[in-house]
Amino acid sequence: MERNLKIDVKSQSETNILGYEKIGKLLKMYAIPSIISMLVNALYNIVDQIFIGRGVGYLGNGATNIIFPITIVFASFALMFGDGASAYLSLMLGANKKEDAGKGVANGMILSVVTSILLTTGVLIFFPQLLDLFGCTAELEPYAKDYGYIIALGLPFMTVCATLNSIIRADGSPKYAMGSMLVGSVLNVILDPIFIFVFHLGVKGAAIATVISQVVSFLLNVTRLRKLKNVELKKNFRFSIPISARVSMLGVSSFITQIFAAIIMGMQNNLLKTYGAASVYGSEIPITVIGIVVKVTEILNSIILGLAVGAQPIIGYNYGAKNYDRVKKTLRTAIISGLIISTAAFLMFETIPDKIILLFGGSGDSSYIEFAKMAFQIYTLLIIGTSVQTPVGVFLQAIGKGGKSSFLSLSKQAIFPVLGMLLLGHLFGITGVLSARPAADGLSFLLAVILLVTELRSLGRSKGKSTALAGNADIGNVFDKQILVSLSREYGSGGRYIGKMIAENLGIKLYDKDIIVKLAEQTGLSEEYIENNEQKRNAISNFHKSYAGADNADELFIKEAQIIEEIADKESCVIIGRCADYILENRENLIKVFVYSGMKDKIKRAVTYYGLDKGKAEKEIRRNDKERAIHYRHYTNRNWSNKSNYDICINSDFLGVEKTAELVCTMIKERLNISEKEREDIL
Repeated sequence: MERNLKIDVKSQSETNILGYEKIGKLLKMYAIPSIISMLVNALYNIVDQIFIGRGVGYLGNGATNIIFPITIVFASFALMFGDGASAYLSLMLGANKKEDAGKGVANGMILSVVTSILLTTGVLIFFPQLLDLFGCTAELEPYAKDYGYIIALGLPFMTVCATLNSIIRADGSPKYAMGSMLVGSVLNVILDPIFIFVFHLGVKGAAIATVISQVVSFLLNVTRLRKLKNVELKKNFRFSIPISARVSMLGVSSFITQIFAAIIMGMQNNLLKTYGAASVYGSEIPITVIGIVVKVTEILNSIILGLAVGAQPIIGYNYGAKNYDRVKKTLRTAIISGLIISTAAFLMFETIPDKIILLFGGSGDSSYIEFAKMAFQIYTLLIIGTSVQTPVGVFLQAIGKGGKSSFLSLSKQAIFPVLGMLLLGHLFGITGVLSARPAADGLSFLLAVILLVTELRSLGRSKGKSTALAGNADIGNVFDKQILVSLSREYGSGGRYIGKMIAENLGIKLYDKDIIVKLAEQTGLSEEYIENNEQKRNAISNFHKSYAGADNADELFIKEAQIIEEIADKESCVIIGRCADYILENRENLIKVFVYSGMKDKIKRAVTYYGLDKGKAEKEIRRNDKERAIHYRHYTNRNWSNKSNYDICINSDFLGVEKTAELVCTMIKERLNISEKEREDIL
């Protein structure tokens, strides 16, 4: 998300267009590239299906719909390793750990190669069983085998190519990443008719064209690895279980999103196979048609999502800058634009579905056309709701409500469809399975409206007073040698105040509130927003799927790490929290301090200084400490409370806050060979 302006909203016009430019113009600027990027794959799948339908018949398209869930499973792992490696790359570069960044990228690639080869081996061995699993019928089986065995050979190339695409994009070459994808897509469109119509190879020809295209894109991306801008892979190409685990966790939300799509598609095929066999249409026609309907509607979904993603940086920036009118206007513009587009698509799906389906062949089968008309009209009945649900999901993501955004997305993509297909299918057969989608669209629309109204009502309300401490601006460096102190602390341990006393005793600057101020100046986000979103992650944060790159907490960490590095470059200081012990660990004269305390004393401080209710204080303390521990592990891959991470670990209850600060100062001076006389002489 692009945020480069000062906190004063009145000065935004001089610093960043996100704060002052017309919303419509900004939305076009950010949304059009997103829409184009998302449409590439959607249109590629459509064109591929058109050639197969016209050259082979609807059974050929039905066969590809059976194989498609297998490719989605591979894509799930590709995105997990690619997005995970990309996130790892961004975080490590933000913390100025270039070598670690290279290790993460290398491990992401290793995971992708090994996993794709193992999965391909499994697919080839258990291919007949997989066909049954995804709803294949006896009539579709020969086509599915002809197509699937060849496609399976190209899946490792597709998987690794997709992983590399994410890495190349994160390395700062998004145009190259898109270019390699476009080359493969265009090549496939060219080769499809050649192999299908000229060489008369049918679905085998379509599969061969696809594999060749995947190999070409793969080679283009492999070639680019020699020219990565920010990392060197050669010396870091060693497998590491801890790094691989972290890369996987960083990308797990992408994996979950995709794997649910494969599960839904497999379930849908099986239910259509079962209920279709009991209908006049048979099993093959419903399986074929639903694949086409899904891919056609994916064009609309890509446009709506592209609009929403284009709105995300505008919403996120103005929300952080407390410019709530622009937040509402941006969301309103995205929703209205989506409503206009989705209404036009809805009218087309409802009035001329027979014209759409004829693009994919099958004109000689009246049952095929009849079912296709019914499928389009039922499946897209409430598709207009997408123009609200998707922008609301992006809005929630942009304002730091990733959990609610994920719940909304999961409800629409998995929970509601699964329940709908099982229940409605049981009650109404094949029409019930088709009706599961509009039911999901309707329920997710209502959920989106509820979540949106709730958030809009609380928009701008204060989240509580700041607990961060400001440093003494008049203090300068008083020692010839640099002193760097990182202080991590349990909530309610008095660590912040101990840090302030240490800074005053040593005559160096304290950085706590000042970092928030600096971050606000550099990003344009409000201090309140930053304080409420930094240094906090909960147990499900890794499962949030961000719509546009790194989430809010990741962006704040990267920027904070840069600020901490800049501070350490120029002066001695005490830095409170923010993984400073990790960010600065290679700095000379860094002393890492951890302050802890017993629950009784923490409750007392939390009630006295933070105004917490005594009955709820313990729960709040445990929640804050848990979030700090998760935040620390996410960005350092270390255990926050592991004493080996620190040079000094001290219980503030034993001596009290003031004497604890004095003792820590004595230890720091001893460690750095600083005498009181030296300090007095300098002062």
